[in-house]
Parts: sequence; structure tokens; C-alpha cells
Amino acid sequence: VTPFPWPKSRDYVPYANAPYKSLTVEKAVQNWVQYEGAVFRFPGGGTQFPHGADKYIDQLASVVPFADGSVRTVLDTGCGVASLGAYLDSRGVMAMSFAPRDSHEAQVQFALERGVPAFIGVLGSVKLPFPPRSFDMAHCSRCLIPWSGNGGMYMMEVDRVLRPGGYWVLSGPPINWKANHRKWERAEEDLAGEQKRIEEYAQMLCWEKVTEMDEIGVWRKRTDTAACPAMPPAVRACDPANPDDVWYKNMETCITPSSTAAGGELQPFPERLKAIPPRISSGAVQGFTVESYEEEKRRWERHVKAYTKVNYKLDTKRYRNIMDMNAGVGGFAAAIFSPMSWVMNVVPTAAELSTLGVIYERGLIGIYHDWCEAFSTYPRTYDLIHANGVFSLYRDKCKMEDILLEMDRILRPEGTVILRDDIDILLRVDKVAMGMRWKTMMVNHEDSPHIREKVLYAVKRYWTADSDKSSQEKKATSSEV
Repeated sequence: VTPFPWPKSRDYVPYANAPYKSLTVEKAVQNWVQYEGAVFRFPGGGTQFPHGADKYIDQLASVVPFADGSVRTVLDTGCGVASLGAYLDSRGVMAMSFAPRDSHEAQVQFALERGVPAFIGVLGSVKLPFPPRSFDMAHCSRCLIPWSGNGGMYMMEVDRVLRPGGYWVLSGPPINWKANHRKWERAEEDLAGEQKRIEEYAQMLCWEKVTEMDEIGVWRKRTDTAACPAMPPAVRACDPANPDDVWYKNMETCITPSSTAAGGELQPFPERLKAIPPRISSGAVQGFTVESYEEEKRRWERHVKAYTKVNYKLDTKRYRNIMDMNAGVGGFAAAIFSPMSWVMNVVPTAAELSTLGVIYERGLIGIYHDWCEAFSTYPRTYDLIHANGVFSLYRDKCKMEDILLEMDRILRPEGTVILRDDIDILLRVDKVAMGMRWKTMMVNHEDSPHIREKVLYAVKRYWTADSDKSSQEKKATSSEV
């Protein structure tokens, strides 16, 4: 059924869209989710914040500066139903949350049904699909990641994606183990050793301990590397040759060196959205100058203005979960920016330029992905999909039909697609889209009908297998008569 509009969707999800009751039983005392007939209600609780995410965030805000816009992007590892991200949203903070599909059933599906950015993932052996220095804060609330194990590899991976000056929050075991070991049913010596190793790895990574309160530990990644201790001989620096090349690359026990070339101060959000990103001003992205970046911003403002003339709902709260399949530097997301929606900016691994770091420096979120593969999300989780030049990009790499079917899988019924590409490609797309029961409309480029680039608008119709079967039977009956 049609999800509730934001912000009601934060607290209520139709049972029909995610009919899984496991969490209502397993996490009943922790206030994660409650089943109330036709809907699930999300009180905002979590394992480490049974009294609600808002009170938990208030506690964090005593040391983490959410209010001044300096902390905009947050990585929430092992997010559960993403209540942290849901409640950070009202404070102008955007969280990228992930959790595996496990015995709890469909945590990430609940998150996306609520209208919270999330993807299916795990911190295991492969690098996270983000460039270095993406996030202002990383967070783990009882996320069951063995931070003290594997030679500190998982903390090193967090360090890689954490911006200098960024915060790492660890909530739950082993923090404050002396007061909690009986509640956790863990041996004191095990917890003491675990926290000791975490503290040692944090010091090695040049993280400064900010505070420890209740069961929460907060560290800050230093901006002044001169104050950092010397790396132990047994630990090496990661190869700086191509730091953005992370797709299907194994995690390593190495420390990512700080880069001065792509550094620079970020403005607080929302000023950050319109400022020149440090990666652009420093020339770290080949092919982009400050002038060409500004022109790219203006180009997408024109495109989106033309989109809204065809689809006026772009200016409303009709679309909450939006995906841009070929985001570039985030021009589309910036042009449609609204507190009522969010955009998953996908930078394809096939793209010529790695621009995801620029997207994060604008205060937006995104992910690397190869569109020859399925995207790490559940079916029917996005309201609007935008695709600029995706089919041209993948012309000789995989089948157009497979990409369209994946788009159809992740798009909600009655959701919208906006495709921008060459006319010949869009004519082929239109033919397949009609077979997928999309309702389509082709329009000219806003500048001139003589430009080969066109825009194809499509709406995924609502239908079910049962209704399809009955319509087939009606046709057969009428033909017999």
C-alpha cells in the first residue's frame, strides 16, 4: 500500500508493506517496533536507547556538535531499524545506515519503509562502498562488530571513511564494563582486555578520547597529524595510489594516510551544499575546475526546473526515498534538495570519474555500485528513480533489460522514473518499459527539440499477479462470447 508521507512514516509503517513480526517479539522490551493491527509503530527505541533515540541524541549532543551544522553525515553501522537516523533527520543530520539481513528479518526494509536512508550490508571482509573522508561521524550502538579483533582492521576501516575532526561513537560493550559486566553476563577480564585493545587502536589511529559517559564512548579523529603518535613498526600505511578504488577490494590492516591535497575546511551545513567542495578547489577530481563545477550546478538547476514543469509533484512531499543512478557530483540531488526527501546518490563503478567524495563534501550521501548487479536493497523501497546517461554508460557492459528490471524491482508501485539519454537509446528503453507495464511519456530537451538528448518519464503501474490473471480470464471469456 502507499506508505505514509514523511514525517508520519518515521513512526508508522503499514503492516502490508513489511509483514514481519519477529522484531516485535525479540526486541519487545527495547521499544524497537510494536505491532498494532494494520500498522507497525516505531517508538524510536533501540538496544542502547530503550527510552528513545531523541534522548540518546541529546546525550550525544553534549559532546558532538549536531546543532551548528558541522556534523552533517553519519555512518550508522549495524543500524537495526535505523531509529538513530530517523531522529537525526529532524536535526538536519543525514545518516547512512546499514545492517545485514539476519534472524531479525528485514531491518533495512523497515528503515526504508520509514523513509530513512539505509542499505543491506555488513562490516566483514570487503571495504565499505565509500571513498576516504566521507563521514563527519561513525556510530555503533551494540552493533556486534568485534572492534578489538583482527588487528584493529574494522577500526581502521572506520578511520578510512571518517573525516579528520570526525567523531566515532561506540555505545555498549565493553564501554564502562566495570558497572555493566553482570548485566552483560560477560567476564570482567574479557571486557577489560577488549576495551584496552580498543583504546590502544584508537591511540594508534590518532583518535582522541573525548568522553566516556554511561555506556557510551566518544573519540575524535585529530586534524593535527603532528600530534599523532608514531605508527608501530608492525603497522603499515595503506597504498595511497588510488584511495577511491574500493569496489570489491578486501579490507586491510593498514592506516589510511591523511591527504592534504584533497583536504580543506568544510563549511557547516547547509552552507556546505552550495560552497565549492575542497576536492574541486584543490583539483583532486580530474576534468573538473571550479568554473566547470559551477556550470554543472547551473545545468542541473535548469534540468530540474524543466522536470517540475512536467511532474509538479517533485516540489511536494510525494517522493521521500529518491535514487540518482548516475549522480556525478550530486547536481540533481542539490537542485531538488528538501528536508522532506533524501537522495541516494549512486556513482557507478563504470563512471570515468570518481566523484562520490565530492557528493559527501556537499553534505549529501551516496554509494558506489555496479549496475550490472542487483542493488543492496529490498524490493519496492524507492519512490523516484533518476537516471542520467546510465544506459549509454552500460551499453557494452550488460543488458539494458536487466538494468530496467532491477529498477522495476526497487521502485514502489506508482513510483516515478526520469530517464535522460540519447533518443535512440530511449526509444529502445520505451519499448521494454511498455512490456514492464510502465506508463511512459517522451519529451524534448528543455533547450531545443533538435538536441538528441531527450527525457523519458515513466510511472510504474500498480498491479498484482492475481489481478493480472483475472484480466486474462476476462479477455478469454469475452473472446469466446
